[in-house]
Amino acid sequence: QEQLVESGGGSVQAGGSLRLSCAASRYTVSNNYMGWFRQAPGKEREGVAAISYKGGRTYYADSVKGRFTISQDNAKNAVNLQMNSLKPADTAMYYCAASPYAQYGTTWFLSERYKSWGAGTQVTVSS
Repeated sequence: QEQLVESGGGSVQAGGSLRLSCAASRYTVSNNYMGWFRQAPGKEREGVAAISYKGGRTYYADSVKGRFTISQDNAKNAVNLQMNSLKPADTAMYYCAASPYAQYGTTWFLSERYKSWGAGTQVTVSS
């Protein structure tokens, strides 16, 4: 299992922005598809965004498309999630995950395809 550590969560008002970061090893970021998932109380975990091994391909949930951006920071061996125009519906625990498998439009959001998970960082958006 790869070691993943999330940071950057917090509380913000609707319309605000947060930037989540997932610290990993150089090997992890270069050799895994990296994803962000979230889980709100009483709801199932859902895929938010994913990025390919070299950052050339990204995937987003429809609910965040146009507002969130996933990116790699190779200098820091990190994967970031820039979240803009936040809504109360974005309130959840956000998790970083790593998958050794190639992902596609029909698979990137399936949590079972990810083998390593961080402990999560809380995002709370108030109206």
